[in-house]
Amino acid sequence: MAVTSAPQTKRPWLKFYDQGVPHTLTYPDLALQTFLDRSAAEHPDVTATIFFNATLTYRELSDLADRFAAGLQSLGVKKGDRVALVLPNSPQYVIAFYGALRAGAIVVPTNPLYTPREMAHQFNATDASVAVVLSRMYPVVKAIAAQTPTVRHVVITNIKEYMPAMLRTLFTLAREKKDGHRADTSGDDRVTAFADMLRVAPKPTAVPTASADVAALLATGGTTGTPKFAILSHHALVANALQCEAWFPGSEPGLVTLAFMPFFHSYGLTVLMNQAIAGAYTMVLIPQFNLVDMLKAIQKHKPQHFPGAPRVYVALNNSPLTKKYDLRSIRACMSGSAPLPLEVATTFEKLTHGGKIVEGYGLTEAGPVTHANPINGFCKIGTVGIPFPDVDAKIVDLETGTREVGMGERGELLVRGPNLMDGYWQRPDETDLTLRDGWLVTGDVATMDEDGYFTIVERKKEMIIVSGFNVYPREVEEVLYSHPAVMEAAAIGTPDAQRGEVVKAFVVLKPGQTATAEELIAHCRGQLTGYKVPHVVEFRSELPKSLIGKILRRQLADEDKAKRQTH
Repeated sequence: MAVTSAPQTKRPWLKFYDQGVPHTLTYPDLALQTFLDRSAAEHPDVTATIFFNATLTYRELSDLADRFAAGLQSLGVKKGDRVALVLPNSPQYVIAFYGALRAGAIVVPTNPLYTPREMAHQFNATDASVAVVLSRMYPVVKAIAAQTPTVRHVVITNIKEYMPAMLRTLFTLAREKKDGHRADTSGDDRVTAFADMLRVAPKPTAVPTASADVAALLATGGTTGTPKFAILSHHALVANALQCEAWFPGSEPGLVTLAFMPFFHSYGLTVLMNQAIAGAYTMVLIPQFNLVDMLKAIQKHKPQHFPGAPRVYVALNNSPLTKKYDLRSIRACMSGSAPLPLEVATTFEKLTHGGKIVEGYGLTEAGPVTHANPINGFCKIGTVGIPFPDVDAKIVDLETGTREVGMGERGELLVRGPNLMDGYWQRPDETDLTLRDGWLVTGDVATMDEDGYFTIVERKKEMIIVSGFNVYPREVEEVLYSHPAVMEAAAIGTPDAQRGEVVKAFVVLKPGQTATAEELIAHCRGQLTGYKVPHVVEFRSELPKSLIGKILRRQLADEDKAKRQTH
């Protein structure tokens, strides 16, 4: 099905699309797993995954996904049942994800580092019947067995199963027991080994799947911060993968992409895994962040694409180890999950000797990507770029949410397109707040310039109000990042008797660099109006972050509040 394009007069950004990027796409009426069917049929011998130097071709990957689907069906999984994946980036994740879809199931991607409370909520809120779990995380699943009665089957896999033979042996001898990878499953009759699942049958029973069917339930805080699950159809995920693929014109089967961003998050799921499978790319799978392992993987496998987050680029920029490795293969990076400071982008581009890094924007409810700067064309650093093909975007006033504001005026960003969620799982009240007349209300304050480039100013709920004036943390942070000694920065509002709130900054300095609070405040005073300047600067060795690298301002605010209450 094709999306009808709006008149170009309402889309000033179209003239800035890179050559070869279409203004509109055709979205075939197919299920997400068809991507793997096609890549295996058309490019069977292309390498699909590289994991600690062990490889799987698309033919092998498709065969394993079929076997896993048959294994799920042998456990009684039927169309619409929920299968939770508690796995890091690994061949097992890709096999289980596409296998579950082929069995007709709905996938529930799950953060493998969740606490027992968080994981119990994940399973119960989605009524998951099967959990596919890394052996190291099995104790958490076992501990909540009594609290999660819908989970009838637990499929366990060891991280070493798809490593090369010699590394598998070394892992068994040196790390398996010490690092908790040997799972004690005694007394748990729910458990089945991942390897045994693959021996059930070579082919599953075919399950008809429509593009309108639900493919995945992804956890999100949405616009209110309460835990809920975005319902993403096959159509929405297919559309966003094709939009992402179209944004990189000229990409060919076998293109190597560094798959570090976690697949359990919408960014890694679409921008890495689904886009790669759609285009028959080669994914270098990185299960957890380790700077040396990442640098070795880049040098050995020479990825052209490196989608990531600012924290990864910051780490590479500031490590002396980086200079020992060759990063020149990297040609294109789409940065997401957090604002990309100018200095971080320019420094990383120098490291790659001309690779392009552009900032994009999205949210789980949109599959997730809606905006990005052009890869080869007019990139405006500091903006999140322009809407993807067939994505419309507008800015509405913060008071009523109905009046479209003028050029450059701040307001709330609304988006619509073929990649939007269908709503929140079993939460019609939250769905009504977030989806309005076909538009997704993002909760982000933004502006649009005359060229149609969008800038995310702040989360609506994270604005700081100083003497009645709005202060946007990102603006303060950008100024702090421009100081040569600052590696990371975050700004929050803290109570003040006279002004209501004042700005407090948290700063991590670069290794070997020094700076005082007074020096940083003076630096800000030279670039910000008075009420925006931090009153307090707190130095830290690190800032709290989510697993995808977003600095957690809310956690900093909670810590600051707790500290004030104890004094």
